[in-house]
Amino acid sequence: MELEFTAEEKAFRKEVRSFIQENLPAETRERVKEGRGTSREMMVEWMKILAAKGWSAPRWPAEYGGPGWSPIQQYIFLEELQFNHAPEPQGFNISMVGPVIYTFGNEEQKKHFLPKLLDCEYWFCQGFSEPGAGSDLASLKTKAVRDGDEYVINGQKTWTTFAQHANWMFALVRTDPDAPKKQMGISYVVFPMDLPGITVRPIQTIDGGVEVNEVFFDDVRVPVSGLIGEENKGWDYAKFLLGNERIGIARVGASKAKIQRIKELAASMPVGEGSLMDDPRFRQKVVETEVKLKALEMTQLRVLSDIAVRGGKKPHPASSVLKLVGSEIQQTCTHLLMDVVGPYAMPKSTGGEGSNEPSVGPDWADAIAPGYFNYRKVSIYGGSSEVQRGIIAKAILGL
Repeated sequence: MELEFTAEEKAFRKEVRSFIQENLPAETRERVKEGRGTSREMMVEWMKILAAKGWSAPRWPAEYGGPGWSPIQQYIFLEELQFNHAPEPQGFNISMVGPVIYTFGNEEQKKHFLPKLLDCEYWFCQGFSEPGAGSDLASLKTKAVRDGDEYVINGQKTWTTFAQHANWMFALVRTDPDAPKKQMGISYVVFPMDLPGITVRPIQTIDGGVEVNEVFFDDVRVPVSGLIGEENKGWDYAKFLLGNERIGIARVGASKAKIQRIKELAASMPVGEGSLMDDPRFRQKVVETEVKLKALEMTQLRVLSDIAVRGGKKPHPASSVLKLVGSEIQQTCTHLLMDVVGPYAMPKSTGGEGSNEPSVGPDWADAIAPGYFNYRKVSIYGGSSEVQRGIIAKAILGL
C-alpha cells in the first residue's frame, strides 16, 4: 500500500486546482461555499465548461467521452472540486444512468444519450423510491404494461431529487408482476419528463427547500426503445448503479472545506475580548473533528489503493466505514457551524432570500440553519448508518 502521491499525481492535482480557480464562475463558487446551492442554470453552465475540457465524466472510459483517468486521478479531481467549492458533475447523469447505458445499453442508445449526458443537454432524475418501497426497493409497484411498441406506465415515485429541473428520468418499473421473486420482473427504462400523464409535485423538506418531489404516472406511454438492457433485468442494473459509487463517498474534500470555513467564521465572531476561535472548548471540538477527518482520509486512501491495485471488482468492505464516518463528520461540521452562528440562525424565518425583511445577523448566517437541517439526510441516503454498521459487523469484524 502506497499512500504518497507520485510527482505526476501531484502535478495533476495542481492542474485541476488551477483549472477550477480560473474557470469556475465566481457566483457559483460563492453559493457553494455558503451552502446556498446552485441554480439549474449554474449547474448546466459548469457542466458545459467541464465537458469542453473533457472532464465532466471523470469515471467514464475514454471511449465513451470520459478522460480515462485512473482511480487515483478520479479521487484527486473530486477532492479538488469539493475543496474549491465547485459543483460536482451532475450525479444522476454521470454516476448513475451514464454507466448503466454504456455498460448495458445498445449502440444506438450509447450514441444518442452519452454525448447529451456529458454537457447536461439531458438532465436526468432518478425514479426509484416509492411510498412503501424506499429501503425495500424491490417492493416497488409502479407497473409498465407492454402495448405494441410502447410501455404503459402507472404508479408513483417519491423523494425524486430535482425532478423539477429534469427533462429525462431513469426509472425502475415492474414489467412482470407474476415473477417468482420480487427482485425479478423489474425493468430499467428511460423517458422524457414531458410525456403526457406525468405530474411532478414538490415536497417541502425541513430546511424549507423543495429539492425532492413526488412524481405520478397516469397511463404514460413510453417507447420500448427506452428499455435499457433486457426486460426484467432491471434489478441487476440497479445493483450495478448503486455499487458504482465508491470513490469520494466520504466527501473528504467537502469536509476539509467546511472545517476551513468554520475556522474563518469563528474567528470573525466576537466572544469576550477575543473571538469564538479563541474559546478552548470550541477549539477542542474543531480539532477533534479534524483528527477524525484525517483518519477517515487515510481509510479513503486504503480503499483507493485496493481499487487501483486489485481492480476493485467488489466493493471494499471499508467503503461502509467511509459512508458511516463520512456522514457523521459532515453532520458534525453543520453542528459546529450552528455553534458559530448562534442566535443569528433564527432570523432565517424572516430574513434572507425570498423575504422582504432584513436579516439582523451577517449575510452568511441565513444559510447555516437550513444547511444543518438538510444534512440530517446524509446518514440515510446511499445506505443508512444502521445498514453500514451491519455490513461492518459482518464483513470486517466477522460477527
